[in-house]
Amino acid sequence: MFYRTRRELKQQLAFGMIRLSAVVICLALFIMLFYIFIKGWRVINWSFLTEMPYEAMTKGGIFPAIVGTFYLTMGAIIFALPLGVASAIYLSEYARAGRLVRIIRLGITNLAGVPSVVFGLFGLGLFVVFLGFGSCILSGSLTLGFLILPIIISTAEEALKTVPLSYREASLALGATKWQTIYRVVLPAALPGILTGSIIGIGRAAGETAPIMFTAAAFYTGRLPSSIFHEVMALPYHIYVLATAGTHIEQTRLIQFGTAMVLVFLVLGVNLMAIIIRARLRRRQA
Repeated sequence: MFYRTRRELKQQLAFGMIRLSAVVICLALFIMLFYIFIKGWRVINWSFLTEMPYEAMTKGGIFPAIVGTFYLTMGAIIFALPLGVASAIYLSEYARAGRLVRIIRLGITNLAGVPSVVFGLFGLGLFVVFLGFGSCILSGSLTLGFLILPIIISTAEEALKTVPLSYREASLALGATKWQTIYRVVLPAALPGILTGSIIGIGRAAGETAPIMFTAAAFYTGRLPSSIFHEVMALPYHIYVLATAGTHIEQTRLIQFGTAMVLVFLVLGVNLMAIIIRARLRRRQA
């Protein structure tokens, strides 16, 4: 009886610590978002979202930064998602268990923990200098794509593993080839989980500063990009510039918080859309 009580006490303490950690994290997030909202809501209006900045970026809007963030994020996803899913399919469906596969998975795990500034220097050396793309949307998108690639591979592989083996056996028993089974049976069943990895990747790509600082972001540009070989403004780098490198830091304080608020809501909006799509896909499969 004493042993059972002691075991239950340990369990309750463990669950209590988990709940407390969740409450602390949610509370910290709420305080941060509330502080950004209180400081930034006063500058949010239609002009702020649709105008170009002027007068040393102390007035005007952030429209070029919004467009640039969208281009860079979508470019990263277009590059990383197909490559990440293809890699996950190979590791989950084709690769045989062995030392090489373990090394590949270890490399993917380690890449997921590499600081983003390292990816920025990698993109600078490879895309900007070696390949000669220069500082542009293409260089920034490819760098961000490499940044989120380990996340997409890991989440996609786990999603593929959750598909019951009976699905594959039934498809093969009906005469389908291995690729037909993967394409028509396994991938549709794993799509909600793969979409989860995409959500995480979009959120990280949209909020990164260091990788685009070296490869794509401009301090200021008075026009929208018309080519993937043009520099762009981006919301995270725009916040960094206004807060640390601008000539009128105090005058742009409200603009800094307003830009941060737009970035937060942009990421939340994209995530919400993806979550809704994922929920609908799961309901169809149920």
